[in-house]
Amino acid sequence: MCGIVGAVSIEGTRSFPESTLIDMAEAIWHRGPDDQHHFSEPGVAMAARRLSIIDLANGRQPISNEDGQIHVAFNGELFDYPILREQFLQRGHKFKTHCDTELWAHMYEEEGEDVFLNAKGQFAACIWDSRQRKLLLGRDRAGIAPLYYTISNGWLLWASEIRGLLASGMVTPQPDRLGLDYFFNFFCMPTRRTCFQNIQMLPPGHQLVVKDGHIRERCYWDLDFPDAGDEQQLSAQAAEAQLTELLEKSVERRLFSDVPVCCYLSGGLDSTTVLGLVSRVRKSPIQAFTISVAQSGPVDERLEAEESAQTLNCPLNVLEIGPQDIANAYPELIVAAEGPMFDTSAACLMRLAARVRQEGFRVALTGEGADELLAGYIWFRLNQKMKTPGQPVARLFRRMLPLLAGGSRAHQHPMQAFHGLRIAQQMSYELLGQAREVLFSREMWQSIGDYTPYEDVPGNCSDRIRKWSSLNQSLYAGFKIMLPGLLLAGKGDRITMNSSIEGRFPFLDEDVVQFCSQIPPNMKLRNNTNKWLLRQVAAHTLPKQIAGRPKTMFRAHLMQNFLGENSPPWARQLLSPESIRRTGYFSPQGIEQAIQVVQKGRARSLRRYVLDTGLMSALSTQLWHHLYIEPQLADLPDWRGIRTPARGIVAT
Repeated sequence: MCGIVGAVSIEGTRSFPESTLIDMAEAIWHRGPDDQHHFSEPGVAMAARRLSIIDLANGRQPISNEDGQIHVAFNGELFDYPILREQFLQRGHKFKTHCDTELWAHMYEEEGEDVFLNAKGQFAACIWDSRQRKLLLGRDRAGIAPLYYTISNGWLLWASEIRGLLASGMVTPQPDRLGLDYFFNFFCMPTRRTCFQNIQMLPPGHQLVVKDGHIRERCYWDLDFPDAGDEQQLSAQAAEAQLTELLEKSVERRLFSDVPVCCYLSGGLDSTTVLGLVSRVRKSPIQAFTISVAQSGPVDERLEAEESAQTLNCPLNVLEIGPQDIANAYPELIVAAEGPMFDTSAACLMRLAARVRQEGFRVALTGEGADELLAGYIWFRLNQKMKTPGQPVARLFRRMLPLLAGGSRAHQHPMQAFHGLRIAQQMSYELLGQAREVLFSREMWQSIGDYTPYEDVPGNCSDRIRKWSSLNQSLYAGFKIMLPGLLLAGKGDRITMNSSIEGRFPFLDEDVVQFCSQIPPNMKLRNNTNKWLLRQVAAHTLPKQIAGRPKTMFRAHLMQNFLGENSPPWARQLLSPESIRRTGYFSPQGIEQAIQVVQKGRARSLRRYVLDTGLMSALSTQLWHHLYIEPQLADLPDWRGIRTPARGIVAT
């Protein structure tokens, strides 16, 4: 992966200042510490920071085609590049390098605006056609590689991270309160809306075309499922064999690299399956990395990871992290995430990425994606139980919602369903969203008005969704919300690339995604067993206790790290009544009420859990505001003053 920035004029053929372009690229230095280069002509400018993974000596970008009329800058990987390159050579195309960036120029020559349709990989790419004076921006199907854009002074600016846009000096960072409300409902940001006014994210599977001052956005791909009852009918044995073959090919493609590759390992089914497939494809062990969180009790996965690594004969590197480490890492985490982040485990993952880089690796394979494709989360099983006759769970849960946080605004802001459907995750969102009732200020509620974040939920709301099975409807929502908004962003790309590490995701291979979308729901969730088909695949290579291991979500303590005598001074400053009033998002009384519940409430209280999550989100929002909007709330520098681990890396 790399980092790209650029600008295209939508008001004539003006020249973009070279110094501004360089400042934008420097702001995302950590995404590519090995090289920087830029291209410009009247009306357009683009630059790239390079993290060298393939063809280390000759991969400088932006790169052009043979006649110098098509220019490309690209962040990511095209995993079928070797095969495609050979096919293009046979058709007469000329290549100057062995880097996949160059392939985009030749793909565009043949496919034009459809260039992204058949691209397989993880990418954010910009393509400039000098002959037609046309710009294309595109992003991969799952949303692995990020891309943001804004319009200012007649220019459309784009960058891999928001920091690249802010560094232009053409964008004044201002909070988008509707974006913050969206975060407090879904606890991630998967939509085109961000927490910054006038800065948008290009959604996964989308492209922008800019020509003659006009901007067109197009969804070139969307996840699709068969109508209920029309799923592909396979025997269990045939489905197991096909998924095994697809995963092996996916892993093999993702091992292609000219630099060392490692694996993340939690000890769970998904990451252990990836590690096992890697060992089988390589025919040799591979280094694995895991985290041990001190004082975390049953959520510490070290023992499971050690068992998995020992079973597969793979060396295991264990990073031990304590509560103080999490608190100390949090400002850096919020800088990297460029928005609030409630999940403190992301700070652990950020430290893990730094450790991986220190050990000499640049690529890490991970297990994300299996839960979204094969119904791995607990809410899928709960939803199945709720639909069973005689189950009173749903009615009881809905009656509890208005009482959990103690607020009175729930009836004034009713939660709408996902495109009119009651997805399995719906109650989780409604539950955690109750924290707003305690925490939000009157000013915040006035800013929100009649807005509901479900207005901005990504995805296709056509009637085709209603024809799918209820499980596939919920899987679609997860693929559109939690996967790109949290797992691939705040806990994925931003965390790994903060230390110049490229994460690769075998379960999100296009062929694997397509296969999993077509099989019957009972091959995903069967008799209360989640990821049923994957467990059948794993049972042939892994011990029974690993193949059958239940899903556990990696979590670190939330507010426990930031309250009490050992809390960092900046946390106390950000939650002070003075700072709370200054930002205007929250009620000082509501913050104090939540603190009391978190500190003194019963450990297993549902209300305590809701307010713990909400309070952590409030603290991270205050921290984000200080770092990016108004650096006067705490004794911390702003985002420019907090250095990423990559700054200590010497390019080789």
